[in-house]
Amino acid sequence: MMRTAAWLLGALFLAGIVHIATVIGVPQFAVNDPWREVGEFTGDGVFTRLPRAAPGVKTLPGLDPAMTHAVCRFSLDKGPMRIRAEVIDGYWSLSLFDRRGLWVWGVDNRAAEQKPIDILVASHVQVAQLRESLPDEFEDVVIVDWPGRQGFAVYKILVPGKSREEEIEKTLSTATCSPTPLS
Repeated sequence: MMRTAAWLLGALFLAGIVHIATVIGVPQFAVNDPWREVGEFTGDGVFTRLPRAAPGVKTLPGLDPAMTHAVCRFSLDKGPMRIRAEVIDGYWSLSLFDRRGLWVWGVDNRAAEQKPIDILVASHVQVAQLRESLPDEFEDVVIVDWPGRQGFAVYKILVPGKSREEEIEKTLSTATCSPTPLS
């Protein structure tokens, strides 16, 4: 009886160790790399319209089929990234994600009050340089203090019906994402 209890206790202890090691280790060995997935659709520093989510269509996972999406992958190695876009009357959203695909910052139609999008994504060092002497061109720009070196932006607009698709495509085409040197 004692021998069986010792074996059971040992088996439970070993199972607990394996379970904890698996839970801690899986994220490091997972092959899910959103940065690389976004790179399959676009290069760095340019917004690219993504195909609408539909069965059999290769696009980024988790996209809403009622929305039209554009994505821009960026790296802050060449300087801060300036993101600009016109907006539309209706629901839209711009979200910034880090290299791992975690949401960092976002704005939508309610927060922006129909003003055009004008955002500067900068590293901690670049933000410190901007605080010392802010150029006039950045006076009305929202500055986002970015926690890493790389990330991607997703600009999405709700498509309420076919009659507005052309207007929405035109609005998405105004989106720019380009490195901006600090002078």
